[in-house]
Parts: sequence; structure tokens; C-alpha cells
Amino acid sequence: MRRASPFSPAAVLGLVGIGTALFVALLWMIGAGFVHGPLNNGGAHGAGKGLTGYAALSALLERQGWEVSLARGQAELARPGLVILTPPPDADGKAIAKIVEQRRRIGPTLVITPKWRSVPVGGGGVKAPGAKTGWVALVGTAPPDWKGFLDDVSVSLAPARGEPAWFGQGTSGTLPDGRAVLSGHGDTVVPLVALRPEGRVLAGYVAGGGRWPQLETLALQEGAELDADLPEDGGIYPLVVVFEPDLLDNYGMARPEGARLADLLVTAMDGGADVAFDLTFNGHARSANLLTLAFTPPFLAATLCLLLAMAASGWRAFLRFGPPLASGRAIAFGKRALVANAAGLVIRSGRLHLLGGPYAEAARQRLARAFALPRGAAPDSELAAIDRAGRLHGAADNAFSEICARLVRARSARDLVRAAQDLHALERTLTP
Repeated sequence: MRRASPFSPAAVLGLVGIGTALFVALLWMIGAGFVHGPLNNGGAHGAGKGLTGYAALSALLERQGWEVSLARGQAELARPGLVILTPPPDADGKAIAKIVEQRRRIGPTLVITPKWRSVPVGGGGVKAPGAKTGWVALVGTAPPDWKGFLDDVSVSLAPARGEPAWFGQGTSGTLPDGRAVLSGHGDTVVPLVALRPEGRVLAGYVAGGGRWPQLETLALQEGAELDADLPEDGGIYPLVVVFEPDLLDNYGMARPEGARLADLLVTAMDGGADVAFDLTFNGHARSANLLTLAFTPPFLAATLCLLLAMAASGWRAFLRFGPPLASGRAIAFGKRALVANAAGLVIRSGRLHLLGGPYAEAARQRLARAFALPRGAAPDSELAAIDRAGRLHGAADNAFSEICARLVRARSARDLVRAAQDLHALERTLTP
């Protein structure tokens, strides 16, 4: 007997398969960081497509053959290659200094200081027809306040005298906005890009602790005394600071000279083929967790094996899917079933040989009542009376006492059944 199933095997397989796929996709999205919102949120970082972002610089380097990535964790910042830091004005200067110091023996670092204060365009921000996702409107300026990072270097924010023209790195150009130009000054800062004709430093590298021939060749003037003791292929890597962000942000990269400057500057830093834009200071840090590790080599192999094992278990379960057989009652209804259950219990207990005596005694008592024998008579006298009655009815060859003795001696089910059948037949003969 089979009960009807409310779902077909195909429907169950579809529900389980879709549910499992969605669950695995959710785990992967959590581990990959997709639950933290879009990266193109108008911020001044490598994924920002607004005026203050650096998505244009990222796209330029990628098209020129650089391996560009977005660093969202401390482990990614510790890899060899060039790292571009774009912290906001209120970033922790000590945290910046810690990362820069750790990278001095790993790879070059380019720090771009912020200048603009902006608000999103469209949506909940400034209304503008045709605005795209990530666009911003400039609402003011604010110099960085990074106490603990290059405290010996000062920055100033002032308008340019006349046209905001810059020169350096073998090229020249014009800033998109000269009303507020951010520049830096310090004894250890060697200028790479300056404002013409004032000479304010718009970009430079921090001297001391190593030799970087390509940067020194492109330097505009002699800076602090350089350390010549370390070989060119050893020691620490350079630190370049771009004080004026419009040299490399999307606002400035709209001009061809900005793209040429970016190419020259990144090439001169000689960080290899890898370029990573930091996003940790811009609110897009992604801490390592179990889900992240599960989808990251070498743990990815174990995760795939676990998924395959789950799929195999599910498939085996689906193969036996169907309406289960309806199990019968442990003890069925009716006298016949009750007797069968009792007999089965006796057989399983191994006490079958104990049934013969009580069965014979019960037959003797029934026949004694049928013949109206005196109560309290001895069993032997009752057996003799029943035997005499049997002889009178023609059953002398199969006396009652002999059948009772066979029942008591029976040890197998076959002998017990034969003796019981003979006793039952004799009882029917004696009692019409």
C-alpha cells in the first residue's frame, strides 16, 4: 500500500536545487563583500566615477597593461607592487603612517591627498538632469588633517596666481580649477611636479633611506641629501605624495596631459606590473571571516569538495524519493491475529515445549465437565473415565491418556501440532 505524494519528484528536485543554489550564492556574496553596497558611491577612491574619484586613473593603467586591483583588506596591502592610497581628510594619520612604513620594504607607495568636499548628484543629493550613478557636486575644499603622518611636511591651500599651469615629469599642463590649489612643503620633499611660476610643490617624493634613479632624474630640484649607501636593487621603496589631487583624479584626467603625467609617474616608481588602489580608508574595508576564507584558495578546494558531497547525498536521497510504504499495525485486530501474535512470541522465546501440558490439562477439564464427572476427583480417575468413554465410542487405538502423554513429551512444533490435532479430533468425537 502506498500513500499518494502531493509533489512530483521533478518538483521536489527543482525546489531543493533552487534553494541550495540560492543559499550557496548568498554565502558567496557575503564572503565576497557584495553586501556592503556599491563601490561607485561618489567617494574619492579607485572605484569612484565622480569628479573626485580615481576610476579614470584605474582604467588608464589597466588599458596600458598594468594589473590593477582594488585592495579592501590589510593582506592585499601587504603584497608586492605599487599601492595607491587615497585617504579622506579625516583619516587617521598614524594608520596611514603604519601602512606606509610596512610597505617601505615591500613595494612603492603613492599617497594622494584630498582637497574637495562633495555631495552626491541625483537621488537624495543635488538634483541634476541626466546625472549618473556616482556623480558628485563640489561644494568646497578641506585640506587633510593627518596627524602622525609626515608631520614635518606642511600643506597649504591657496588660489593660483593667474593660470593654474603645472610642469614636471617631462610634461606640463593646466589644472581644471585654480581657485584652490593644494601644495606641500618640507625639507625631505623632493619636487616632481610644481606650479608655474610660483614653484609650489604639487607632487614629490620623500627623500632618504634609498636611491630611486628614475625619480631623481625627473626631480625638479635638488632636495634633501640622498642616502647613497643602499644599492638600487635593495633597501626601501619610494614614497611619493601627490598634494594636488586634480593632477590624477577624474577631474584632472579629463585632460590629455593628466594621463601623460600619470603614466610617467607610475612608471618612474618602478613597482612592477601590479597596481592596487586602497579602499580601506574610504569605508570599503573587508575583514577576513570564515566565509571569505571558504571561497579563497587554498580553502576553496575543501569548499568545493563539501559542495560535491552535499550534492551526492542529495542525489542519493532523491533516488529513493517517493511515497513510502504504509506500515501495518504491530498487533493486528481480531482473535486470529491475537493467537498468531501470542504464538509468535512463544516461538521467539524458545518455550514451545511448555505448551503441551497446559493444553492437555485444559482438554481434560473440558471433558470432565462434559461427562459430569464428580468434582474433586483425582486426575488419574478422570483420565481412566475418559479412556473408557473413548473405547465405547470406538477410539480405543488412540486413548486420551496416550495423546496427553505425547503432548507433554513433544519438543518440536511438528510433534506438538500432531498431538494437538489428535486430541482435538478425539474431543470432537466424545462431545457431539
